[in-house]
Amino acid sequence: MSAGPSVSVGAPQAAPTTLRPMREADLDAVIAIETRAYAFPWNIGIFRDCINACYPSWLLVQDDIIIGYGIISVAAGEAHILNICIDPEAQGHGHGRRLLRALIRIARNQRAARIFLEVRPSNPRAIALYFDEGFNEIGRRPRYYPANMGREDAIVMAIELLPDA
Repeated sequence: MSAGPSVSVGAPQAAPTTLRPMREADLDAVIAIETRAYAFPWNIGIFRDCINACYPSWLLVQDDIIIGYGIISVAAGEAHILNICIDPEAQGHGHGRRLLRALIRIARNQRAARIFLEVRPSNPRAIALYFDEGFNEIGRRPRYYPANMGREDAIVMAIELLPDA
């Protein structure tokens, strides 16, 4: 007696993601994610200024839907991740890691020797990701971020990039 065709009962595979440059036409979708993800979001003008300044600004897209974005400034052999965000509904699936690695590649391709970023101490998932990807804490910026009860410090992190790695 034949058992018949096998059927997979696991979770469905998520659609693949792609990276593409951010354009001004994307800003409404970006702002929607930013306001879902942060209590103190960037405004549309800040994103527009980053695009106009030609900062590498990338989107992570899945099924033609923007699920994340990252913006990095690269100059004088150093890079600074200005913003990296995954839509809260899409978090926990490795998208932040993929986007972070893409920003690191961009910095390396533009010959940056190190990358800096700031992160809130109240964001342990992001801190863990950055440590896991090789960033180290190098300092603090007192009262850097707005917070519900005043201001919150920033943890300053950095990674040294090896040439041709």
